[in-house]
Amino acid sequence: MSARLTDLTPKVDLTHERGTGPIRSRRPVYVDLLPPCNNACPAEENIQAWLTLAQAGKYREAWETLVADNPMPAVHGRVCYHPCESSCNRAEVDAPVSIHAVERFLGDLASRENWPFKIVAPPSGKKVLIVGAGPSGLSAAYHLARLGHAVEIREAGPLAGGMMHFGIPAYRLPRADLMREIARIEAMGVVIVTDRKVSDLVAERAAGGFDAVFAAIGAGIGKHVDIPARDAARVLDAVSLLHETSTGTPPMLGRRVIVYGGGNTAMDAARTARRLGATDTLIVYRRDREHMPAQAFEADEALEEGVKIKWLTTIKEIAGAELVVERMELDADGRPQPTGKLETLKADAVVLALGQETDAHFLRQVPGIAFTSDGAVEIGADMMTGHEGVFAGGDMVPGPQSVTQSVGHGKRAAHHIDAWLRGERYEQPQKPSIVAFSMLHLPVYADADPTPQKTLAAAERLAGFEEIVAGLSEREVRYEAQRCYSCGNCYECDNCYAACPEQAIVKLGPGRRYAVEYDKCTGCAACFEQCPCHAIEMIPESAPHA
Repeated sequence: MSARLTDLTPKVDLTHERGTGPIRSRRPVYVDLLPPCNNACPAEENIQAWLTLAQAGKYREAWETLVADNPMPAVHGRVCYHPCESSCNRAEVDAPVSIHAVERFLGDLASRENWPFKIVAPPSGKKVLIVGAGPSGLSAAYHLARLGHAVEIREAGPLAGGMMHFGIPAYRLPRADLMREIARIEAMGVVIVTDRKVSDLVAERAAGGFDAVFAAIGAGIGKHVDIPARDAARVLDAVSLLHETSTGTPPMLGRRVIVYGGGNTAMDAARTARRLGATDTLIVYRRDREHMPAQAFEADEALEEGVKIKWLTTIKEIAGAELVVERMELDADGRPQPTGKLETLKADAVVLALGQETDAHFLRQVPGIAFTSDGAVEIGADMMTGHEGVFAGGDMVPGPQSVTQSVGHGKRAAHHIDAWLRGERYEQPQKPSIVAFSMLHLPVYADADPTPQKTLAAAERLAGFEEIVAGLSEREVRYEAQRCYSCGNCYECDNCYAACPEQAIVKLGPGRRYAVEYDKCTGCAACFEQCPCHAIEMIPESAPHA
């Protein structure tokens, strides 16, 4: 805990709005607004709610609140790029709450304690087929089973998990943690059939008597680029490298490896190459670090492990063990432009990490389904394709791609499918207003620095695929959860109760918050100004009140 004190004076001056005697121009109203962390979460988790429970030590309740939206917290606590933390209001004071570390703790604890998922609706008598056991398919299966539907998944690969299993290196996501969370979904009654590639969706649906289908095969094919090659060194794509490594049959790369690309997959491929014995691993990327798509921490960790990065460079030709590369420069719009300056590099293997695409040929024979120019499946606002009863989501539809985005797609698809099966239409609940930092009332606050997660030393990481980031202890998790400001949501701190000069605030009991006795309230706004999380708003009176 730091000893620094930060002066955060109230950002709103309501002096001129105060009531006079018994006459009010405004009245205080308790509200539940949207914390920026919740708003930023692609899986739409109620982060503020489960952090509140975690800080009180109510871990099972916290986990149950979390998994109402996301069934794989142990996975997400490790692999999500936590946009929630990038949006956290606490960053304006010291540093964001380490939300992902608390989420991981809850997921790991649930696995140790064997907490089961709850099914919240009676059996519907409806059957849903899901194609693909990746993050989106598993999420949809969980939410549909939770809503009382019978669910079967067809997975072309030998194991469930999709790119979580075959694309994310084990040093980021240990396979045992992934499989425990998948097993919990299966325990709900979800049937996962592996080594079953669907080639005729209409026939598969009819044969199984399925009422609806959700296609979620992901984007598991590495994109290629037309690079002239003569007697080339070994050239392979990053998706294949990561997949083969995860199955225990890694390719022979040699000592010198060049990875072409600047995304997270490029960083994973380069770091994997180092663990497979490459002593000279170089990432070649056509733009600079500021414009790379990879997360900054991914690049930092790659550099720590001895990976080198050659910015503003593109491959022109591969000739045997030599690569001809060209230096680039960025124009005013940040786009790379050729300079004509060439250089020769040597490599035993070249790994192309240029993005992924979907192999959705099995859907092209289904009437009504349309595709974008880059091969993604077109869906409506209800996530249904042009074929009645066939929905799609995850990386195979247009939009941002990540594990958490896919899990969010699975949840939304499940709600749309559930409504469609009942002859209804699902409407996304309207979001309340977001609480900005300027809306909080934190006059004096002692900075509380976040708890760092321990990591393996860089030299130790290259010995294998052991997980490099450790979790937090229970004490550290409680501390970290208590750093949350509970933006926009009352946590019963009693500030309003103590501040009211008219004793117009009534305590309703633990968990029930407060009420205002308006016959006593003068509208002075003292409660509003003393509410640290902006769970009170002053609203105009519709008519004068005595």
